[in-house]
Amino acid sequence: MHHSAMKNCQEFYDCYSHSFGDKLVRVVEIGAQNVNGSIRGACPATFEYTGIDFVSGDGVDIVLDDPYKLPLNDESADIVVSSSCFEHSEMFWVLFLEIMRILKPKGLFYLNTPSNGSFHRYPVDCWRFYPDSGKALENWARHNRLNSVLLESFVSDQTDDQWNDFVAVFLKDECFLADFPKRIVESKEDFNNGVAYGSSELINPSYISEDVKKLLAIDLIIKKQIKINLA
Repeated sequence: MHHSAMKNCQEFYDCYSHSFGDKLVRVVEIGAQNVNGSIRGACPATFEYTGIDFVSGDGVDIVLDDPYKLPLNDESADIVVSSSCFEHSEMFWVLFLEIMRILKPKGLFYLNTPSNGSFHRYPVDCWRFYPDSGKALENWARHNRLNSVLLESFVSDQTDDQWNDFVAVFLKDECFLADFPKRIVESKEDFNNGVAYGSSELINPSYISEDVKKLLAIDLIIKKQIKINLA
């Protein structure tokens, strides 16, 4: 688990967890095995936590027989979180619908998945997510007659590694929109290409990825050094 993934998840809880009040909040994590750290530690201590994965291991409470069938009742979870997992799901759109099924109408789905980064099989590595991915998943939900909505999304800056994380927060039923007035992007600074509910305008737009910017900067430094050496 890389540093930015942990940071982004903590910001999610800081922004949204208070909207559930004093009731018991049930959290389900998809892809819960502790691999060099776990986002379970970001979850408020008073919340009830269930970790799900397709293999057993540290942090895993339920092992899946089928990666696209969650062994939980309809509308049984308040929050579903998934970090560094969807890129490994061959059919993540099927899993997305399963997540919507187990969420309560007021439930939230927090998704963190790479927008770039090296090829890494676990056991496969299939996808990277870009700024329009969250809206595409909202449209997929509506196509399946769900009233789900994208509250916000963004691509976070790199920290001490290669990863730019795509982060999205979905609400199961748009009827509960008023219960979640705050957004992460309202106070966060280290991101680009943010999207917030109710607007089609990108926040901190950037059409050049951070990787490319760094490569261009290195190329410029090299060219300047060559000119100096030739002078």
